[in-house]
Amino acid sequence: MSPGPADRHMETEILDRIEQVSAADWNAVAGDDNPFLRHEFLAALERNACVGPGTGWHPRHLIARRAGTIVGAMPLYEKDDSWGEFVFDWSWARAYEQSGLPYYPKLVCAIPFSPVTGSRILVRPEDGPVRAELGAAAMDLAHDRGYSSLHVLFPPESELETFATAGMLRRKDCQFHWRNRGYSEFDEFLAGFSSKKRKNTRRERRKVSDAGITLERRWGGDISSQDWRQLYELHALSFLRRGRQPYLSLGFFEEVGRTMADSVLAVMARDGRDMIAAAIFFAGSRQLYGRYWGCTDYYDALHFETCYYQGIEICIENGFRLFEPGTQGEHKISRGFEPSATWSMHSLAEQRFHHALTPLLRQEERHVDRYIEAARSALPFKNGFVEEPGLPL
Repeated sequence: MSPGPADRHMETEILDRIEQVSAADWNAVAGDDNPFLRHEFLAALERNACVGPGTGWHPRHLIARRAGTIVGAMPLYEKDDSWGEFVFDWSWARAYEQSGLPYYPKLVCAIPFSPVTGSRILVRPEDGPVRAELGAAAMDLAHDRGYSSLHVLFPPESELETFATAGMLRRKDCQFHWRNRGYSEFDEFLAGFSSKKRKNTRRERRKVSDAGITLERRWGGDISSQDWRQLYELHALSFLRRGRQPYLSLGFFEEVGRTMADSVLAVMARDGRDMIAAAIFFAGSRQLYGRYWGCTDYYDALHFETCYYQGIEICIENGFRLFEPGTQGEHKISRGFEPSATWSMHSLAEQRFHHALTPLLRQEERHVDRYIEAARSALPFKNGFVEEPGLPL
């Protein structure tokens, strides 16, 4: 443990298991905006061996205490590879290897397998000054333990300056998110589309109902063990078809269904009594996240209905301001999902590589900016893209 420079009573500690702190203490700084930051989610990953030995993800959580009370935390992991991060640095690893340098292990601040934006420096609102100390402490940890690099994945834009001050480089990317402009029903959202795009969306939704497929929503507390087994089989199929093993286990889903019942939601598509497709969502206090999808076979427009249109309806009915349906997918643009900047921050210990990245990341950011502008011009809204104050971007 070491005292922080701005507060002689500040101490930092590295945890190799999230259960070395209580859920109450961790959640007090994590808040309730983002379900993936909660102790219950991170503990479920550890208890069900989704992270830990043999997974490439080794917990190294950083916490800060003052007078024995946790005042800040960062979800950190030692990584043996770059799988499950969704910010791609494989070319950086190859450059290290070609220079005879080890790129792994590296230190990553992220939520495993979850490309969702959320705070990476967890503090209570009244403990804001702790942010800078934790950012510096993470850099010190990477240096002191000889990691090749430190990477902070999907932080909010409001935290970028803190990491930049600590010496990290900014990287920009793009996802597609849906924003709730106070809609009272799905048709009110569609009313903002051009006529052609509105007809296309309604046609897609009819394809599912005309095929006799029904959809059912269940929150975690109403999802049975049999449901979870079927949901997991569908989830696993989406990986197995690509020759990959799923990152997450059935035990993980069953656990978060119990411990985070109010934050987990499944949309199940049935043909008669048979579950043929499903999507699993997580909910925060103001946002919905679409995370996992699977199906037994291809059904026209069923993916769009289950993963996107149902998610939009859920947001409207529950007053969620933002819907993040996952990474990639330009097909989301024509369905009303707007291009949104995502961020990561990076520091490479080998200074010649660190400095070489600066112009490359600036060039990449200019490309992303042009891409976002082009995507905005392709949105289905009859009045075009309008950036509104107060809406999350």
